[in-house]
Amino acid sequence: MDSLSKLGDDDDHDHYRDLLWPSISKHFVSIFLDLVRLSFLAALLALETLFLLHKWAPVFHYLFFSCFLAFFTLKRFVSGPDQVYLVDFSCLKPPSSCKVPFTSFLEHASMINIFDRESIDFMAKILASSGQSEETYLPPQLHYIPPKTDFQDSIKEVHMVLFPVLDDLLEKTNVHARDIDILIVNCSGFCPSPSLSSIIVNRYSMRSDVKSFNISGMGCSASALGVDMAKSLLKVHKDSYAVVLSTEILSTGWYSGRERPKLLLNCLFRMGSAAILLTNKPKAKNASKYKLVHSLRTQRAFEDKAYCSAVREEDADGKLGVAFKRDLLQVAGETLRSNMTLLGSRVLPFTEKFWHGLSVLRKRFIHKSCEIYVPNFKTVVQHFCLPTSGRPVIREIAKGLKLGEVDMEAALMTLYRFGNQSSSSLWYELAYMEAKQRVKKGDKVWQLGMGSGPKCISLILECVRPILGESENGPWASCIQEYPVAIDEVVVA
Repeated sequence: MDSLSKLGDDDDHDHYRDLLWPSISKHFVSIFLDLVRLSFLAALLALETLFLLHKWAPVFHYLFFSCFLAFFTLKRFVSGPDQVYLVDFSCLKPPSSCKVPFTSFLEHASMINIFDRESIDFMAKILASSGQSEETYLPPQLHYIPPKTDFQDSIKEVHMVLFPVLDDLLEKTNVHARDIDILIVNCSGFCPSPSLSSIIVNRYSMRSDVKSFNISGMGCSASALGVDMAKSLLKVHKDSYAVVLSTEILSTGWYSGRERPKLLLNCLFRMGSAAILLTNKPKAKNASKYKLVHSLRTQRAFEDKAYCSAVREEDADGKLGVAFKRDLLQVAGETLRSNMTLLGSRVLPFTEKFWHGLSVLRKRFIHKSCEIYVPNFKTVVQHFCLPTSGRPVIREIAKGLKLGEVDMEAALMTLYRFGNQSSSSLWYELAYMEAKQRVKKGDKVWQLGMGSGPKCISLILECVRPILGESENGPWASCIQEYPVAIDEVVVA
């Protein structure tokens, strides 16, 4: 866990410097251009003051105001593409019949006649220490004995998790399916033909020119990645709506072998999905909940150890499963650190950058045993959506970012109530914050997605209007008053 909590470690500082310098240098160029613009404005103001003191002819005032208007007018046209807004989002709340208490899960697993006693005991230990409650969900296909994992059952699960959330999103935003210009669907483990995006286009009779994309194999970061992709597409396609659908099909990912690293997937991942509507339409500003301020993607697939830290492969008996390697947490820490470094260079105030840079120099040239100062992201971000990869992982990431109990509450409660829902978990966390009425106008939310590859995607959202009444809607509607709960008091077997 040290690699997650000691995010300021400088053991391979030179390696990160070489990798991140091109992006950081671009950021410094941007800062320099901003300073040039500010200097130009200051010069104009100084000239106007000079004109007033010397009582020069009005023509000089007209010249000043012409330059002033030209400066701000041109700045609008050269400042970049239209703003991307997040209009709203929806999360699936599965039916109560899909709930899977620990005892039921273990009883069914023991009746399948595939898992031996050691495998059952191992899964029981993982469930007890996972931070999940007894109310998480598995799709109906995995409640059968043995589980139904064939192609048609996976298609039925697709219909069950994607159609309801998109229906809800279209209803609450008053947008028709034929108004959608861009469609992005992500699911890591199930990639049918026709694709998932084609299933959605067919179901909702979307336009023939809708730009549809299907993302697979991106792991728990796929939802944030889909939003980043939608942002890039909205830069090109003006006055458009983009929908991102995020889920994981569990029936196709069920592992029916006995290798412990692959059994983790059966215990940790649970049912869930989310639908997100984004737009660059100017008229949607007042109706939208958030605007997308920053998005940043980094990855470490270029490194063999990182690339192999989480791999889908066959076991000795030819049964397919996802194996999580022992160095996964170390890789996750390194991946998060590189993303934090770049994000910090873009969003942190000068003082935080200064103290971080000073501590790096001190460790490098003066006192090698001293710790590097970890910037305080809470100076610019008020709310955090962290990966729900397990209670210990959430706490270690929070420790590395210097976050408190309230900051990680949404992640811990989402994990407890719904389990690890892969890429859609980030939206259940945001729904939790909204249901608690914690997100205020002007607040910023950091959504941190980390997935196999490995890769890390950061989204910074800024709330643009008051968000009220969400405690009566969404996945937390019937239970938000019961949270938070003290999950650390759960006894681990």
